[in-house]
Amino acid sequence: MIKRSIRRRIVAIAVGLIILMVATSVLSMVMVGRVGHLLDELTARYIPANGHLMRANILSLERALALRRMVIAKMQEPPDETGYKFQKQLYDAKDAEVDSEAQAARKLINAIIDDTSTPSDNAALARIDSRIDSLMSESRQHLEQESEDLLSELDARDFSAVRRSLARVDSLRDQLNEKINAVRTEMLKVSYRAIATIRSEQTQAVLISAIVTLLAAIVGLIFANLVSGGIIRSVRQLLEGTRAVEAGQLDQSIEVMAVDEIGQLAAAFNRMVVQLRDNQRIKETFGKYIDPRVVEGLIDRPTLTAAEGQRRVMTVLFCDLKGFTSLSEGMTPQGLVKVMNRYLSIMSEPIRTNRGIIDKYIGDGIMAYWGPPFVDEADHARFACLAAIEMIERIAALRQEIPELLGVRGTPMEKCDLRIGVATGEALVGSIGSDVMMSYTVMGDVVNLASRLEGVNKTYGTRNLVSERTIAGAGAALEVREIDRVVVAGHTHSEIIFEILGRKGELTPQQLLSRDKYLEGLAAYREQQWDEALRALNESLGTIPDDGPSMALLKRVESLKANPPSRDWDGAWRIDK
Repeated sequence: MIKRSIRRRIVAIAVGLIILMVATSVLSMVMVGRVGHLLDELTARYIPANGHLMRANILSLERALALRRMVIAKMQEPPDETGYKFQKQLYDAKDAEVDSEAQAARKLINAIIDDTSTPSDNAALARIDSRIDSLMSESRQHLEQESEDLLSELDARDFSAVRRSLARVDSLRDQLNEKINAVRTEMLKVSYRAIATIRSEQTQAVLISAIVTLLAAIVGLIFANLVSGGIIRSVRQLLEGTRAVEAGQLDQSIEVMAVDEIGQLAAAFNRMVVQLRDNQRIKETFGKYIDPRVVEGLIDRPTLTAAEGQRRVMTVLFCDLKGFTSLSEGMTPQGLVKVMNRYLSIMSEPIRTNRGIIDKYIGDGIMAYWGPPFVDEADHARFACLAAIEMIERIAALRQEIPELLGVRGTPMEKCDLRIGVATGEALVGSIGSDVMMSYTVMGDVVNLASRLEGVNKTYGTRNLVSERTIAGAGAALEVREIDRVVVAGHTHSEIIFEILGRKGELTPQQLLSRDKYLEGLAAYREQQWDEALRALNESLGTIPDDGPSMALLKRVESLKANPPSRDWDGAWRIDK
């Protein structure tokens, strides 16, 4: 039933319009039929009645002419008896025809009067009928009497009396013809009025048909507009609601005003909005515990929840707050929570703005990663390095905020600093966990390397250390320097590690000179040219006195100069701690 409801509306509109059209057509046919009936009466009665009266008049004249010819035939010498008989026969025949035409006219006139289905001037027609009857009875009988006297005088050959009688007959004949003409004139007037009535009926039929057609069109349009307007209003509400949802306004709902398909669609739309609102609430709620992009993927892309992992090249970052352990010893639990929340908020923002995924918080440490399906493989190393730069830039603001959060001004914060390790390599990516709890994370040697590099910062006095593969993937967007070749704990092969100094073109001349001298010292160190290495490193420290890598390598060179390494030494430094 529901599927047919809108169709029923449309069919109802069509049926209503058809009914109006049929009603208009029927009315037009009735009115046209009435006009046709009037025309039939005009052609079948009025016109023939006028014809009968006209022929009666003509026959009366012809009869008068036959009488005069009879007189002429008798007055000849010798009399023309043959002609007289012929004219006498004609005279008698015309008399019967006059009577027949008059009766025929009266019959038609009475038929018009008796027909109540047509409008007619019955009073005028009755007067005409009465006058015809009077003509055929009184006037015609008087004329017939005089004509009989004339014929008797003619048979007696009393021509002087014939002449006198002929004059009286002609006078009576003229009077009769005048009366017949008057009746004909009156009948013509009645006929003209009938024609006028027909024209009026015809005009009225056309006008009424036009009015009814217009009214039918207006009623049909109003009916169609009312029915279609409800459908259109519902569709517009759906459209507006869809646009609102598209704009992110999930507090919209549509009033269900019908039980047809559109009403069902509106109800389904409201259910969809509720579902989207629930999904949004899930994203907002769990986005505080899990990175929102992972939450979105878990909801919108179920493939992320696949238990089997995938091997992909990823970039992993570990960050730790240096000096926080000693600082936290004197804090209250409430103060510690404030500082930790503020620290993690400040340091998490650069990761998210650079499209990274925060995997977990480990005390004061942060683990994050970049890579497919969240970042293209060609970009994740660069985004990770940019995030590391921004995190280091924000440590000064954190140092200023911590005393304000604790309410203890003057707290020494110089020892509070960051250590960041970044590494790029192949990792296992996917949902990992038990039957009751899963975590979408990365695992593999690259994770261990990034964690080790974060710790190696202690050895070199640096804020960040980055693997060689990360620097190669980051491109030319950064200013870096090679720090050393090391073998970290748990590894058997060496890794060349770098320090990110800043963005391309942002280093000061002192930083550039210090970097160049450090690289000279590093090259001499690897060649076991201890004096040359000491000179270059001292020059680097002369430019930037607190440069951690220069001090660490200088101390190592002094130790190796006093105790040279074995001959198979490859220049790599082992860090087992």
